[in-house]
Amino acid sequence: MVKMRSIEEKDNQVVGEIVQASLKSRGLNLPGTAYFDPYLFSLYDYYQELKRSYWVLEKDGRVIGGCGIGPFGESETVGELQKLYIRDEEQGSGYAHLLMGKALDFAEEHYKSCYIDTFASLKEANKLYEKYGFKKLNAPIKGSEHNACDTWFYKEF
Repeated sequence: MVKMRSIEEKDNQVVGEIVQASLKSRGLNLPGTAYFDPYLFSLYDYYQELKRSYWVLEKDGRVIGGCGIGPFGESETVGELQKLYIRDEEQGSGYAHLLMGKALDFAEEHYKSCYIDTFASLKEANKLYEKYGFKKLNAPIKGSEHNACDTWFYKEF
């Protein structure tokens, strides 16, 4: 049984580890990626501000992934899909769809559009974004923190 809930302070370490393990296993543990985000192991605090939220999926009492929405840079109208990661061994079971639905509902409530920066090599993730109506961009939106990324998506609500 999988349960979705808002991130709690006790989740900080495990969520940070899931993000880093996922990126490292794909050779994407690079400067300019979420791997080195300064708040990666304190996500609970980061997502307590207005127009930010992060959800985790728990299976049999164990956190298996998560996803967040927050502001993109200084923009008041553009939200960003942030840190959508599922443990490798749990992928392919539709869990990302649960998180995407929740995240996009929240984003639509608080923003006029949503942005994602990612990598071309993450083909399954990119298919997921397109399935949810994101359009591929030719370049990042000004203000992106993840300058190592080579693929960008944008969705208007």
